[in-house]
Amino acid sequence: MTDPKLTPSFPSLLQRFFVEHLGNQRAVSSRTIAAYRDTFRLLLYFAEATIGKAPTRLTLADLDAQLILSFLDHLEKERSNGARTRNARLAALRSFLKYAAHYDLTALPVIEQVLAIPMKRFDRPVLGFLSREEMQAILDAPDARTWAGERGRALFSMMYNTSARVSEAIGLRVGEVVDGSAVAHLHGKGRKDRSVPLWRTTANLIRNWKRRLDCAGEENFLFPNRGGGCMARSNVTQRLELAVSAAAERYPQLARRSISPHTIRHTTAMHLLQSGIDISVIALWLGHESPATTHMYLQADLAMKERTLNRLLPMTASQGRYRPPDQLMQFLLSL
Repeated sequence: MTDPKLTPSFPSLLQRFFVEHLGNQRAVSSRTIAAYRDTFRLLLYFAEATIGKAPTRLTLADLDAQLILSFLDHLEKERSNGARTRNARLAALRSFLKYAAHYDLTALPVIEQVLAIPMKRFDRPVLGFLSREEMQAILDAPDARTWAGERGRALFSMMYNTSARVSEAIGLRVGEVVDGSAVAHLHGKGRKDRSVPLWRTTANLIRNWKRRLDCAGEENFLFPNRGGGCMARSNVTQRLELAVSAAAERYPQLARRSISPHTIRHTTAMHLLQSGIDISVIALWLGHESPATTHMYLQADLAMKERTLNRLLPMTASQGRYRPPDQLMQFLLSL
């Protein structure tokens, strides 16, 4: 029997989960901690409004399956969160409850019920990507004569070359792009760093852009805002929208498409795939932990599917009779 006096309270368990388990033992990134923190803030506010208990008075037994399901339903219906966000919140709660199960055995029945709540399935849209001509038109669109235009051209070229996420691109420091070896050192999700070589054109754009920077110290941002700080995601999206609008004059179909900074990442992956690069190499280029994540690009490449279809004869097609090329082959086949 577990001594109730030795069983930690819910507030104590939650604090230990963040400080000891996530911070010290698993050493997760600050972004993961922030995402988990936001999940529990939302849950505690919801629990107080639903069952009338302040966060410090909650127990693990209060976090039963009914409350968690109501919370998840609240996220979707009242906060308009999608299935992906719902599943991310549930994953954070599961992680905590698995940890808490080792310290409060009396709450095991409640914890098991919550852990049995399934992740919600959702439709995965077909990946959108740009043709080489469309991508080049977007890269050429920013006016290099202006400060913002030259920054935009260098930034988008870097993103296309390296398949960098927005956070990776705007977080780059001057010293993380090496001129001599023409390589960029990116800091990816989950603190997975990778080094990506740069094309000569990209390296030249970056070299010219560095000369235009007021503060080009190694620790300064490579693509800063006007004040020298880190660019915002919304700023990148805005600059890309301007570039797409300009490129749409040559390719009107761009104006009818939804193009985000992440589209550039998908475009790089598809162009590598179409060039015959092995899927495992593309996974390293994109910073995927597993090549299985990269397989979605195989599913999205319609051209590859068409080539496969051309090799597969329809059921109604007549198959030609094999004819041996010469008498020696006929002899061998007759043995």
